[in-house]
Amino acid sequence: MRTLLAIDPGASGGIAISLEGSAPSFTHMPETVHDLAELLEPAKHGNAHAYLEQVGGYVGGAGAPGSAMFNFGQNYGQIIGILAAYQIPFTLVRPQKWQGALSLGNSKGMSKTEWKNKLKAKAQQLFPSSKITLATADAALIWHAAAKNLI
Repeated sequence: MRTLLAIDPGASGGIAISLEGSAPSFTHMPETVHDLAELLEPAKHGNAHAYLEQVGGYVGGAGAPGSAMFNFGQNYGQIIGILAAYQIPFTLVRPQKWQGALSLGNSKGMSKTEWKNKLKAKAQQLFPSSKITLATADAALIWHAAAKNLI
């Protein structure tokens, strides 16, 4: 059995982890790099693989400050650094790939809120006994796609 991680980076993202083939647990992105390292530390032992959502530099809409992009990039780099330090191999996966693998369609014609709620509803359907939030929904869906070898 392998340990599987799925990471939706960013302050409002989340992480899905299943250690040694256990059922996944879902958590929001930790607030500090130290908390993130502590959360990922158990995965460094054994046969682990992480799937990290590959994102571009665009954060937010009109009026989003450059500092938001900088902070996002810094967080993204910290995740990659921790995975590398723990020698956890990882795959970068674009949103279009994991969303397409799950036949989720796209967000055209929907507001951001409607799209995020659709993703959350799908994740909750896949994991009915878990509490899925807007922060953990993408990680749960990435985890599912990875666990089913769809990505």
